[in-house]
Amino acid sequence: MIRDITIDGTEIQPGESRYLELNVARLPSGTQINMPVHVIRSKKPGPIILLSGGMHGDEVNGIEIVRRFLDDHKGTRLLKGSIVAMPIINVYGFINFSRDVPDGKDVNRSFPGKEDGSLASMVARVMTHNILPEIDFGIDFHTGGSSRTNYPQIRYEFGDKTAEEVANAFAAPFTLNSSVIKGSFRETAKELGKSVIVFEGGETLRIDPITVEQGIRGIRRVLHHYDMISKSPVAGKTRIFKDSHWVRAEASGLFRHKKESGKKVSQGQTIGYISSPTNDYSVKVTSPYDGYIIGHNNFPLIHKGDALFHIGEE
Repeated sequence: MIRDITIDGTEIQPGESRYLELNVARLPSGTQINMPVHVIRSKKPGPIILLSGGMHGDEVNGIEIVRRFLDDHKGTRLLKGSIVAMPIINVYGFINFSRDVPDGKDVNRSFPGKEDGSLASMVARVMTHNILPEIDFGIDFHTGGSSRTNYPQIRYEFGDKTAEEVANAFAAPFTLNSSVIKGSFRETAKELGKSVIVFEGGETLRIDPITVEQGIRGIRRVLHHYDMISKSPVAGKTRIFKDSHWVRAEASGLFRHKKESGKKVSQGQTIGYISSPTNDYSVKVTSPYDGYIIGHNNFPLIHKGDALFHIGEE
């Protein structure tokens, strides 16, 4: 039997496609901020999958992945199941080129949210009350933090069987074990019995074509795995990392990387340098173990203790 989907009081019938706007709050100017939602339904029963981007407003790769997927599949009918696609969750951050909302809070640390809470809390509440109850599982698209690039990767909490199935179907180049964080979207989803995996790739405020393509191909593989579309791209090799650690700067100065994200490294190998701007010293950055670089820092000026390379152990 096909399930009902009702979002903010609007019922979307089987076989129907709808565009909705969920009101979040009003700006001081009086402008209403609405969260866009695309719902695409088949007439046949199947999983209800969430595709979401822009939880952090400056992470444009996730926004572009969901937007491109919608554009590429315009007019395409699902064989079964439904898709709830949300290109931009944090509209506030997006229009301000910011990770957070104007009050400085992180939406992804504000779940499950409150109606009378902060702006971030109100955004989280809209997701918790309107979206999570309607879905079976989700893929949340993210990007590396400020000036940090992530190699295309899937993150989920190992032991979650549904998340594992979705992650295996997605088949990103890298897959990481990642415990849920307090106040996060994934934590609230878990409490509601829903599985959400995270795709990470590229860096903030830059659209990376390779990351976008990997994201779209992964979505198609997941849909094909659940018989929602007829074909999908062939999956490449996926490397699985149970543990990963950051290599941090042992000195302050100008940083340049010799190895970058996606590359294999060996214990003791030189992967970067930190040099004094006045050429007083130069320090090698070495890999503490064998593995692959999951992400790296692109910022040239660093301080002692800053994160430089994220390295995963297979």
